[in-house]
Amino acid sequence: MKRHRLILALALISAVVSMASPASAQDKGSVSPKPLPPLANPNDPNVAAKELFGRKPLPAKLAPQPIGFYAKGCIAGAVALPINGPAWQVMRLSRNRNWGHPDLIALLERVATKAQKTAGWPGLLVGDMSQPRGGPMLTGHASHQIGLDADIWLTPMPNRQLSREEREETSAVMMVRKDRLDIDSATWTPTHLPVIRAAAQEPQVERIFVNAAIKKALCREANGDRSWLSKVRPMYGHDYHFHIRMKCPPGSTNCEAQPPPNNGEGCSTGDLAYWFSDAVLHPKPPVKPPKPKPPMTLANLPAECRQVLMAP
Repeated sequence: MKRHRLILALALISAVVSMASPASAQDKGSVSPKPLPPLANPNDPNVAAKELFGRKPLPAKLAPQPIGFYAKGCIAGAVALPINGPAWQVMRLSRNRNWGHPDLIALLERVATKAQKTAGWPGLLVGDMSQPRGGPMLTGHASHQIGLDADIWLTPMPNRQLSREEREETSAVMMVRKDRLDIDSATWTPTHLPVIRAAAQEPQVERIFVNAAIKKALCREANGDRSWLSKVRPMYGHDYHFHIRMKCPPGSTNCEAQPPPNNGEGCSTGDLAYWFSDAVLHPKPPVKPPKPKPPMTLANLPAECRQVLMAP
């Protein structure tokens, strides 16, 4: 059993390391992004799907529909979250990743308004959602492919409209202590809990991903109804933001649902022990570097994604 758990842990670490490519909240964007050069042979079946979907600047003119799984799919009929709203602003505009299912757009607008009311924040800074047609991305994110994922910075929106330069160059604020064992009391505030709680309490939300130190702080600070904590899950790479994942919307027959989390709070020492183990906090490089996996091609995605890619 111990050997089985170790194999699973190593597999998870490997998967997450492969996900931790650029395009985090700390990577700066460009005020004047240059279009990608055309592919020499876009019909080549060996072309990586990320090269195809990353070159689509607009959504497919089809009925809104998430297709496939969060880390293996696409989205038809995506809608853009306006870059400025009464309670939010979109960051890193050069990435063109403020697209999602209409239900996700409505969800983010509700959560942003709740952040104003319950936490006193001027609003939310919204990071990466999905590309116009979803699919694999050129940089970062194994998920975010079907228009149901969104990253929210743990830095409150300022009480003014940010310039284009600020949206591309400002970095989110680190919330985790240097030793990785707890939150940084210099940056984490009592207002962070109600913002994350507002998102987790939305019935359409399947999971919220945060750094384990942030989960630990939420477990320590939450009072009253704590049932929402079951949706908040530790995950690598979420030191500066939290990740909202929606359930498949009703009627989305081509959307592959993720099993719901169990009802436990996930706050016990045993629940968090793995995330604070030395193997996770101070991982050793493998003796033999693993061979890079071949990129996902269009053939690896659901068949419907070809129509999404080719649609006007």
